[in-house]
Amino acid sequence: MSNAPLEILASRAGLAVDWIDANGRPQKVEDRVLRAVLAGLGHPADDDQQIRDSLQQLQQQQQSRHLPPLLTADVGQALDLARYFAPLTPCQVQLEDGQALQLQLDDASRLTGLLPPGYHQVNVEDERFILAVAPERCYSVADAVDQATPRAWGLSVQLYALRRSGDGGFGDAQALEELARQAAERGAEALAISPLHAMFSSDPQRYSPYSPSSRLFLNSLYAAPGAIFGERAWRNAIESCGLSEQWQALEQQPLIDWPQAAQAKLQAMRALYQGFCHSEHPLHPDFASYRQAAGEALENHCRFEAIQAQRAARGEPLDWRQWPEHWRDPASPALARFAEEQAEEIGFHAFCQWLIARNLQRAQSAARSSGMGIGLIADLAVGADGGGSQAWSRQDQLLAALTVGAPPDILNRQGQGWGISAFSPEGLQRHGFRAFIEMLRANFAHAGGLRIDHVMGLQRLWVIPLGAPPSDGAYLYYPVDDLLRLLTLESHRHQAIVLGEDLGTVPDGLREKLAARAMLGMRVLLFEQDHGCHFKPILDWPDNALATTSTHDLPTLNGWWHGRDIDWNLRLGLVDEPGALQWREHRQREREGLRQALAQDPQNFREEAHEADQVLDASVRFLGHTRAPLVLLPLEDALGIDEQANLPGTLDTHPNWRRRLASASRHLLDDADAARRLELLACARQQALERDR
Repeated sequence: MSNAPLEILASRAGLAVDWIDANGRPQKVEDRVLRAVLAGLGHPADDDQQIRDSLQQLQQQQQSRHLPPLLTADVGQALDLARYFAPLTPCQVQLEDGQALQLQLDDASRLTGLLPPGYHQVNVEDERFILAVAPERCYSVADAVDQATPRAWGLSVQLYALRRSGDGGFGDAQALEELARQAAERGAEALAISPLHAMFSSDPQRYSPYSPSSRLFLNSLYAAPGAIFGERAWRNAIESCGLSEQWQALEQQPLIDWPQAAQAKLQAMRALYQGFCHSEHPLHPDFASYRQAAGEALENHCRFEAIQAQRAARGEPLDWRQWPEHWRDPASPALARFAEEQAEEIGFHAFCQWLIARNLQRAQSAARSSGMGIGLIADLAVGADGGGSQAWSRQDQLLAALTVGAPPDILNRQGQGWGISAFSPEGLQRHGFRAFIEMLRANFAHAGGLRIDHVMGLQRLWVIPLGAPPSDGAYLYYPVDDLLRLLTLESHRHQAIVLGEDLGTVPDGLREKLAARAMLGMRVLLFEQDHGCHFKPILDWPDNALATTSTHDLPTLNGWWHGRDIDWNLRLGLVDEPGALQWREHRQREREGLRQALAQDPQNFREEAHEADQVLDASVRFLGHTRAPLVLLPLEDALGIDEQANLPGTLDTHPNWRRRLASASRHLLDDADAARRLELLACARQQALERDR
């Protein structure tokens, strides 16, 4: 028997009580799971009285006639305010450019749709709110490359995998700048990079770029201080710490040793900071300007880092949810006193953020000045660690008591728990979407594009109570139209494209919403097949999604061809021998299907070359001939590498996020295989452009 009041409460809180799984079968969330998820949302439901109280409180909030601090609208569309005001009520609008308008609601209590895109202040009677008016669509690839029917291409790269002399054991922003110039010279319009979100300086064991401390700031380990202060000053800082030999040893290791490399780099950066503080350096005004512009958000992040550093030194828990009460509130007087006492430590973390921000600014400028129409494409993780800086500083807008993942499906029978928290739909609306807007602006700041990881999260996310298995979760719905309007507006303001990673179970209608706003979906060669291993023909690929051979969570194309992913799963016990044999048999059918699709082009498989090399070459040409506005070729596939960056379902048994490329970034694209494939891709894109004009 169903608990009707509980289900009503769940539905009004935005949870899907009934849902359809990946196999198309109807599912229903159990009452015990609903209670736990509701508690994580701030709506206690352990007994009938709590359900009644939570339902009453939620109803009062939702039926309130008090205006929220921000509303959204599409340009040219009137805003319905009938819930709040009578027809013909006078109103005043101050446009973002300062112009004041005296208006009147129409006879249906709607505000005119003639306002331009932007954030405008509206006053009606005694109410005041911000109206965010979105343009019809995002800044598009067509806008960026100035082609009505774009057929652009670019590369994607894991930044940490890059290599240059003196990098200290992992890729940095200077290596990125070098690669951007090299790619631009070969005709690339874009360079997509792995997430650069801020991690945990006091806990370098945590280095997955998709489980950050904050999506408002950057991973300062990727800073290249020598590009800002000069190589001599940076070498002096390294030498003053006695790190020269360790620095060289770290660079020679085949895999990144994140704890050692991070500790060494932070130590050298502290030495550089000390010299900077005690000198009259000409960059002091720029640093001060950066801190002032970054404001409270930067101050909070740096205070968080300083607290974690102090607690790490004492062996105390780093998760803010286990801090003393007086430190859990970013605005507490005790924390203000701590900030005064720890001003130098806080200043150091601000210094690190300034360095990486200026480095990325340089890299994007290098990409654009070298000829890229788009330049860097940043990657936005779907959430942030619930114990991290962003969750601490925006407690009312992030769900630190719930984690995000995926329900059980065909590939993951137990479901997935990603260990990250997401936004609170209620909290976002209550605070005028402040945390969402500031996050978008932070990630658009130094890029010509933004990839939204798991873009389905703009509409719904599978949320799981802390400590519960992934199967004990529920779908939480978000105000998708508001979020898409804000994303469209920020894309327009930053003149940056938007890519949505829409792989997996996509809610009905979401892809159509993305396409209508010129947000590109994502199509991966390895997935574009039916169950009979028949791959989709070139001209059946859509023109509203980017095309790529693979992703960071999938085997490289060469690795897929040789079954390296199957080898790893068998080695780690993620599949047994009979399962691996069945998998290999299916893979052989997939290989035959792909080769058959590629052989439709008579120019493929003509050379007496290694079969795998021919498949890679042909796959690159195949994607180049699709109608995709943008093709992104992973650097691993350009080079023919067989190992993947990340093996989902593993933590430390597979070297996730640790693999380095063999050559220095400035020479990577001179590799014979890479040079040939980039030329094939560039030619195919030009032919597709001429075909589709």
